[in-house]
Amino acid sequence: MRDLADQLARDLPGLEPHDRLVHLRKLVPGRIVFTTSFGIEDQALTEIVARSRLGIELATLDTGRLFPETYDVWARTQARYGLAIRALYPREEAAEGLVRDQGIDGFYRSVAARKACCTVRKVEPLGRALSGAAVWLTGLRADQSANRATTPIAAFDEGYGILKVNPLVDWTREDAVRFTAAFDVPVSALHDRGFLSIGCAPCTRAIRPGEPERAGRWWWEQEQDAASAIECGLHAAPDGTLVRARTEGVA
Repeated sequence: MRDLADQLARDLPGLEPHDRLVHLRKLVPGRIVFTTSFGIEDQALTEIVARSRLGIELATLDTGRLFPETYDVWARTQARYGLAIRALYPREEAAEGLVRDQGIDGFYRSVAARKACCTVRKVEPLGRALSGAAVWLTGLRADQSANRATTPIAAFDEGYGILKVNPLVDWTREDAVRFTAAFDVPVSALHDRGFLSIGCAPCTRAIRPGEPERAGRWWWEQEQDAASAIECGLHAAPDGTLVRARTEGVA
């Protein structure tokens, strides 16, 4: 798989996103799983996946704390494309234990508490979503944050032991906005209200003028500690270490 990741890293940059998926499918006979959070880049990729008819599976992580608008775009996406979107939920006992130990919003109290919540609600379910798959497909873009600027188009993810491919990594947010508008792709109403990066409702706010795209995620940690990472643990560097994305302009 590592050799295949190297080949894809060489082959894919010169292709359009649809052709990247076609090329990936030719090289990989196993399951390809696209994990979507219904953000604008994921919606653009859903349109491309739906048109490709390559048997790519869709999955999403329902943390139990999502915005109503996220469920709305989820429903509209299924109605538009007729695609099965597998929902992964936190383990019942783990979620109940989390709330028992830290309270319903205990993640505000410390970085450790927030990471514990992310582990239960997102990281563990992601492991189940990817179990048995050959490829993890994502909508990551390099321009989402300073540290995501080095995100490769394809790499072997040591953390999950899977080939990870990011077909829109070289797109800008403006590319995603133009594409979704051109093809009338369902997008979240939150984007027009300043929520450029959307996660769980208690952990996401609209960004302020001049702030980078992901500044609205876990914002209270950045206010308390300028060196705080703004990642949940889903996306790591190819070697399995956490990608520590910070707001631009912060030391």
